[in-house]
Amino acid sequence: MTDPSRPILCLGEAIVDLICERNLGPDESPETLTPHHGGALPNVAAAVARGGVPAALVGGVGSDHWGKWLVTGLASEGVKTDWIAILEGARTPMAIAIFDSSGEPSFQIYGEHIGPTMAATDDFLDDAVEGGSALIVGSNTMVGEAEREVTRRAVGLARKAGTPVLLDPNHRPTRWQEKADAIEFGLELARQTTVLKCNREEATLLTGEDDKVKAAQALAGLGPRLVVVTDREAEIVTAGEAEARWVPGRIEVVSPLGAGDAFMGSLAAGLAGLGWDLSRVAEVLPRAAADATACCLHWGARH
Repeated sequence: MTDPSRPILCLGEAIVDLICERNLGPDESPETLTPHHGGALPNVAAAVARGGVPAALVGGVGSDHWGKWLVTGLASEGVKTDWIAILEGARTPMAIAIFDSSGEPSFQIYGEHIGPTMAATDDFLDDAVEGGSALIVGSNTMVGEAEREVTRRAVGLARKAGTPVLLDPNHRPTRWQEKADAIEFGLELARQTTVLKCNREEATLLTGEDDKVKAAQALAGLGPRLVVVTDREAEIVTAGEAEARWVPGRIEVVSPLGAGDAFMGSLAAGLAGLGWDLSRVAEVLPRAAADATACCLHWGARH
């Protein structure tokens, strides 16, 4: 059993989200953009900490005002920031997020320093993984070669130490030049994962299976001990060591941004609280779903 006093590590880039806080029609352009703390794994880390479990981000930011702002924001959430590299002379990446008339988000990433800031973790990556109780990764740090090698190394270190590895693909089509690469690298991580959480669209992407139950079972067959597939306000299903189902409540959504991250962090915190007894996942699904739902009630992934 892992030591509950050690933090759950979240490996990923911290990004400033510039959000247009209204839905746009087909011919509309955003007039104003509001900065929010962002980045999938920082959001997950914040959700873990809110779940009462120690959390740490392993990643990097630029040495500019925005990088300091992101680190301060994580610290205010109770997230350990000792393993965030501050890369001198680098600009912290930003993501512009806009929503269409139906509330569907689209993202555009600006900043060439994601690779270098992630690579800057090299000096302390071994110590970080050794000091963590679990490791959470996503597929977006598999896009570029520099961050891909960091991710592979971290996963390898965790597996060697017997530390649980959790994956949320968090697929962003605009991050990938080729859809086939997203699938290839997503499957590479899935095969090395203890717990795989994905939404219905990602499960279909990785398996080619439209039925979410069959997709979850197919993903469990790749190696994860537990697979959790979410489906917005529809039924959540699991496969592997436990077959559970949960239907979240319906709400009036302001923005879906960060809901999956909140679910992932809450799921990880809940499973950690159960000593990683994955057969008891049904006990943590209601809280994870509720935390994801709460995230949809405001603009920005964290509030």
